[in-house]
Amino acid sequence: MTTNKEDNIISDEMANPSPAKSIGDPGITPLSPTHIQNDTDQVPSGMAFVVVVAIDFGTTSSGYAYAFTKEPECIHTMRRWEGGDPGVSNQKTPTTILLTPDRKFHSFGYAARDFYHDLDPSESKHWLYLEKFKMKLHTTANLSINTDLQAANGKRVKALDIFAYALAFFKEQALKELSDQTGGEFDNNDVRWVITVPAIWKMPAKQFMREAAYKSGLVSRDNPEQLIIALEPEAASIYCRKLRLHQMVDLSNQTTQNGFSPTDNVGSTMTQANKEHVRRNRQSRTFLVENVIGELWSELEEGDRYVVVDCGGGTVDLTVHQIRLPEGHLKELYKASGGPYGSLGIDYEFEKLLCQIFGQDFIDQFKIKRPAAWVDLMIAFESRKRAAAPGRANPLNINLPFSFIDYYKKFRGHSVEHALRKSNVDFVKWSSQGMLRMSPDAMNSLFKPTIDHIIQHINELFEKPEVSDIKFLFLVGGFAESALLQQAVQNMLHGRSRIIIPHDVGLTILKGAVLFGLDPSIIKIRRSPLTYGVGVLNRFVEGKHPPEKLLVKDGTRWCTDVFDTFIAADQSVALGEMVKRSYTPAKPSQQVIVIHVYCAEKENVGFISESGVKKCGTLRLDVSGTESAAPRREIQTLMQFGDTEIRALAVDVSTGRTVKASIDFLGH
Repeated sequence: MTTNKEDNIISDEMANPSPAKSIGDPGITPLSPTHIQNDTDQVPSGMAFVVVVAIDFGTTSSGYAYAFTKEPECIHTMRRWEGGDPGVSNQKTPTTILLTPDRKFHSFGYAARDFYHDLDPSESKHWLYLEKFKMKLHTTANLSINTDLQAANGKRVKALDIFAYALAFFKEQALKELSDQTGGEFDNNDVRWVITVPAIWKMPAKQFMREAAYKSGLVSRDNPEQLIIALEPEAASIYCRKLRLHQMVDLSNQTTQNGFSPTDNVGSTMTQANKEHVRRNRQSRTFLVENVIGELWSELEEGDRYVVVDCGGGTVDLTVHQIRLPEGHLKELYKASGGPYGSLGIDYEFEKLLCQIFGQDFIDQFKIKRPAAWVDLMIAFESRKRAAAPGRANPLNINLPFSFIDYYKKFRGHSVEHALRKSNVDFVKWSSQGMLRMSPDAMNSLFKPTIDHIIQHINELFEKPEVSDIKFLFLVGGFAESALLQQAVQNMLHGRSRIIIPHDVGLTILKGAVLFGLDPSIIKIRRSPLTYGVGVLNRFVEGKHPPEKLLVKDGTRWCTDVFDTFIAADQSVALGEMVKRSYTPAKPSQQVIVIHVYCAEKENVGFISESGVKKCGTLRLDVSGTESAAPRREIQTLMQFGDTEIRALAVDVSTGRTVKASIDFLGH
């Protein structure tokens, strides 16, 4: 929308919520808007880092990996963690955190879980134990710096503190390991940090992660480039390009319907040498990445498309990429989609089942009164959950902690066995060894709602015109190990695309995030997930503008609340591409210009007052100290939408000086 500079005034919304009702001072005049395309290959890489460390901060499990910039083809995954669960490969640690009764950080991961578990119940109720808290950033509608979380004992803590404690823990572990490797005190300034987040996260959640990183001392506010936010499925996509044939399983070649876990060797498709290679790799923590592209990739031609389905603990993320040769750069074809359909959904179904058998009132009480035993019960369920498979015939036994049986008897006055007999749940029985015995069908039914959601999403995605002719579907993330999910995806696709699952599928994102940190410019074109813009005043045009938007000021007729689009939902944006607007302070003495940023899911927005348009952030230009003799100061603002985060820069045109610009989505 290129208009004369007089036709387009941003109203000062700080004074009045809707300029249509009563207007104070029409604050700032944007000059003609333009898009400029930078030469994307010149994106400055910033400082020289010695090492890239990526933190995969997952809903259920977390870990880190790193690579030295001098040996980018060697990716090291972190040291083995102490503790660990039977049947779960512990290359990552549970995302659990324990604070002392006076709210100081105590421990993270297995250590937190084991310590909490060993506390006496009378004592444990004073300690603050948190798990699976990452989902709060996705589900909170108006996320802010003050959002809080609930610990297992019901007490509330600031989410920002918890995320900062967790990042500080990873920083300490990684620096310790790097110091041991290099034989000296490793300097944090030599590290480029990468934190992974789901692609479907909105800007506030991404910014929240960055704020937590500042608070934890991972990086400082003065040096924001030291931290990159990576999108989980993008990281997976980057890693999948490097796959060799022995590092993955092609489900399309599998006739078995039992599924398999990529940590098993799939005998039928593997030579002896390959098996040996996989076994060696599993014991080593260093992964060699081809600096050329993998064998699978060599089958891809210019313009080929593939989908990455990242199935984690909390969310499922779907990304569509197209390959651009010769460099193998990636272009996003459709905005990231997905939702909160991770493997946690199965835990919720199990909890619902327990409520059905033992009563919601009892389960709620038990979780608060015996939080450590509840954690135990969920760990027992987790290991059985991993044993669920389509062809399974024998039942799955889940250990009930003694305190569950004991507390139930006190609470209800009859036994757990009695409850099972009189409940109408016939596929869960009581076994004489004190276990819940679930039929395979019962277990599969717990998976069904979550898997149905995922399949529905993949289906909807494949129906989009931009998403035709998909050559490969990469299934990644911890939940991708589920044989039930694998089978459902196979049945849905009917051979339309080849389904590829990398080995060590739970580490795919971590390794890809390291590669992304080494070369963030690998993804050249992204799609904007939302429409962003600001409210402006335009000259009123009879017949075009609604009469209720008319505002007359000094004899001029203005239309208020007009939405000036910076970028539309699903629009392609190249890396380094800028959206340019010019703003003028209303008064020469004005120190700060504050402009509200609005966003919407729909592509075409006419007015900021339309339904579905909401205020989502503020653009803040600090113009203090830029006073000049020029009669009209013009502040040129550049906004970048092609990266994983939205950024703003600004310049005072008359003096050429940089103006401090920031764009805030957390509503400080």
